[in-house]
Amino acid sequence: MLDDISLFVHIVRQGGLAAAAAQLGLPAATVTRRLQRLEQQLGCQLLHRSARQCVLTQDGEVYFQQYAELVEQFEQTRQRLSRDQHQPAGKLKVLAPTNISHNAMRPMWLGFTRQYPDIQLELVLSNQLQDMLKSQADLALRIGAQQDSLLYQQRMGDFQVIAAAAPDYIASAPPLTQPADLKDHRIIGSTLRNKWRLHNTRSGTVQEVLPRPHMLLNDIAMIAAMAADGQGVALLPLLEIQHQLDRGELVRVLPEWQGQSRSIYLVWPSGKLLSARAKCLRDYIADFIRGVQGLFHSSQ
Repeated sequence: MLDDISLFVHIVRQGGLAAAAAQLGLPAATVTRRLQRLEQQLGCQLLHRSARQCVLTQDGEVYFQQYAELVEQFEQTRQRLSRDQHQPAGKLKVLAPTNISHNAMRPMWLGFTRQYPDIQLELVLSNQLQDMLKSQADLALRIGAQQDSLLYQQRMGDFQVIAAAAPDYIASAPPLTQPADLKDHRIIGSTLRNKWRLHNTRSGTVQEVLPRPHMLLNDIAMIAAMAADGQGVALLPLLEIQHQLDRGELVRVLPEWQGQSRSIYLVWPSGKLLSARAKCLRDYIADFIRGVQGLFHSSQ
């Protein structure tokens, strides 16, 4: 019925059925049939029709005045959304974790904005889980699968989690060759994880360790800083400490063991079609993760 009302508005604006049919690319018989169907549904005649002209009836005048502006707004919105689906330009609001955006994914953000200068990126960084719907964001990067049924999610890749400490700490601390040795060490713990589930990359065995932390922090960057300062052993995402490993501020301990891998997901509100600019970012992230050896394992 809404399509037929829109057709009726076009007929009035074009001055007749034939002109409306030509403008919309429809057969004249189809336009006539749909107008008749609308009149039957409304229970009134909308137009006085003759071979040469169409004139609004009194009821037709009322319906036209009520619906003409709404039809115009609807068509403008449809055209704008259609442009959004095909043009990589305009505003794109993205939520992302602070730590990985400053470290492993910093080159990705820099490269994306260079390659797509017509996309007005609004990047909101936070290590707290932000509400996508309230913030009206187009996309969000999240660590781990999301339980929210109002969100679509696409796994982009996985990253390793390793145990690390400062070289000076390792030089003066007790031997550390097996997970059981962690009980003799200072542990820098995370409030997000109270159990270390370690996987042996050679034998495939798994050990769960409940270390007694000497301190607890809720920020990965600060945990890494404490470890680099020689204050103990920490379980850290490789992608966030690679630069510290490269500079020798941290070294990997228990090299045959690694923590449970984490996954990066791209999420967006369900029921919302991805715009062309959002698809550009999705594809750019996927290409970036595939191209970074050692930090990520691509899921595609």
